[in-house]
Amino acid sequence: MVKNAIQYAVVDAFAAEPFKGNPAAVCLLEGEDAAAAADERWMQSVAAEFNLSETAFLIRDPSSSAAAADAAPRFRLRWFTPVAEVNLCGHATLASAHFLFTTVLAKQQHAAAAMVEFVTRSGILTAKKVPAPPPPANDGGVPGEEKLFIELDFPMIDLVEYDSAETLSIPETLNGARVVSVWKSSTAGDLIVELSSGKEVADIIPNINEIKKCDGRGVIVTGPAPAGSDYDFFSRFFCPNFGIDEDPVCGSAHCVLAPYWGGKLGKQKLTAFQASPRSGTLYLELDGENRRVRIQGEAVTVMAGTLLA
Repeated sequence: MVKNAIQYAVVDAFAAEPFKGNPAAVCLLEGEDAAAAADERWMQSVAAEFNLSETAFLIRDPSSSAAAADAAPRFRLRWFTPVAEVNLCGHATLASAHFLFTTVLAKQQHAAAAMVEFVTRSGILTAKKVPAPPPPANDGGVPGEEKLFIELDFPMIDLVEYDSAETLSIPETLNGARVVSVWKSSTAGDLIVELSSGKEVADIIPNINEIKKCDGRGVIVTGPAPAGSDYDFFSRFFCPNFGIDEDPVCGSAHCVLAPYWGGKLGKQKLTAFQASPRSGTLYLELDGENRRVRIQGEAVTVMAGTLLA
């Protein structure tokens, strides 16, 4: 039980307007509550209560207070779905950075901070303010419009071959779509299913019960974007075994999708569209030498309040 009200916000990540992209709850634990509340059972209960694809918990790293004034603020960051803690989450990291830049740091000595660091299960991750990229023609954005864009620096994830002895058995989900190839991610074991077109990806009506029976954590479906769309590829991500029937925009999935499509298309910079009902745009850049993926996007705060339990 916490002693004080905890500040939180619900932020739509990879979205230019409210109620698009992927919502994440972000909770800031400070002072005595950081120690009293930061246990897994309490965090998991809070995440179940929000019932969003991810809930992020921020705790200021003690070393950050003693650092030089011009050093990047550092926070511990953990991510929870409604049923489990995860090792990496892109959209909740973007939401956390947006919350810090627009609310928390804006009121503190780090008001001018252009970068924050996160201590996570996946190592030190950074998020920094960057100029807005030119929007895709169908994105509705205004060129040159003043926006807060944030770039995440994430680890690259490898693909491994999908055992040919295994059978991809999601016939109702695919509903006749032509499968080009099937892979697995080397970390969570997500299946990556490439279809022949982005339209097939967008048109999928998932059968959640058959997806639950697949190997690994979830199923990422992807395909080439339509010609003239200003995107390079489409994707969708279904993860019912972690309490998320469909993740509206999944940043961490692009840690494996970016190098996959970058290799196929011979490109270092890509623009991706997650074709879920809420949808979202991600701007990607590969750093093969350091095995990193830089993911850019924007976010919108849609709710703010205090958590009392």
